[in-house]
Amino acid sequence: MTTVPLTATPLNLADYETLARGLMEPATWDYFAGGSGDELTLQANSEAFRRLRLRPRVMADEDQVGTATTVLGTPIELPVLVAPTAYHGLVHRDAECATAAGAGDAGTIMVVSLNSNRTLEEVAAAATRPVWFQLYLTPDRAADEEMVRRAEDAGFAALVLTVDRPVYGAREKDVRNGFRLPDHLRAGNFGGTRDLRAKSWSSWAALDWLVQATRLPVLVKGVLTGEDALLAVQQGAAAVIVSNHGGRQLDGALAGIEALPGVVASVDGRCEVYCDGGVRRGVDVLKALALGARAVLVGRPAIWGLAVNGAAGVTAVLELLRGELERDLTLCGRCRVADIDRSFVTSIPEVP
Repeated sequence: MTTVPLTATPLNLADYETLARGLMEPATWDYFAGGSGDELTLQANSEAFRRLRLRPRVMADEDQVGTATTVLGTPIELPVLVAPTAYHGLVHRDAECATAAGAGDAGTIMVVSLNSNRTLEEVAAAATRPVWFQLYLTPDRAADEEMVRRAEDAGFAALVLTVDRPVYGAREKDVRNGFRLPDHLRAGNFGGTRDLRAKSWSSWAALDWLVQATRLPVLVKGVLTGEDALLAVQQGAAAVIVSNHGGRQLDGALAGIEALPGVVASVDGRCEVYCDGGVRRGVDVLKALALGARAVLVGRPAIWGLAVNGAAGVTAVLELLRGELERDLTLCGRCRVADIDRSFVTSIPEVP
């Protein structure tokens, strides 16, 4: 598992995807690329963006295009964060440490998965920018509290509670492949291997407990309805992430971009809203911002960049999105991401 010299510069994220697939073992590729069931939601995540069209304005008053923004008050250079994904050691020897460094070099935030190959302390030490920590809560309160304390002590800036995995999704490719961590890798935060099917706590009491247990802001990831987003805010969430777990949980669920407008309307400015799932172009970022997202998250593309060229590959993937976003902002007649609003996007009329 090594990086490869690039004979041609990848022009987009699809190029990185092709290169990464050629470097990964088939079962590893299926683990990262696959979804649940018939993968309807996995496909919908990308298809939903294609049903949206932009309404560009012309003759912008300024020449300087800017993609910088803030998330929970933290400045970032582009409104794209790295989503939590498990076991980066499957594609690169430096694992999550390289991903964190690559995200930092691009001027943005990585959300580090609880299920990482490097310990949360190692990843925090490798990061050059603030990092957030994603976790699941279990019936073992003592173990959960220990993980929270470790994240606080390591310097993480926020906690991201994933709430859409009370049970494991029907990831049939992994079952057929008999997927498991290879012997040379470990679940870094648990001192050994861990059951990938481990059940997480699935009641709203989990959020209430976590908000009370930490001094860090808590984000809720895995919300697809305005009703649940409002409950999360009422129980102390600092932000919500509209997500269907990359199409890996409930097959047939809404795409994130489809659910986003309803969530934004329900929270009505009470908290920041982010969105993930299917973002592959700068224009996808632009559409999500127009529908009310503060920022988006990308998971698989960061893995592709990591597989191809380590930390530099992660940075390159994010820089491609930034370059596309700068161009598309200009073509929409706006110079800053804050200038994009709902008026810039419309949906394709459905054919009766």
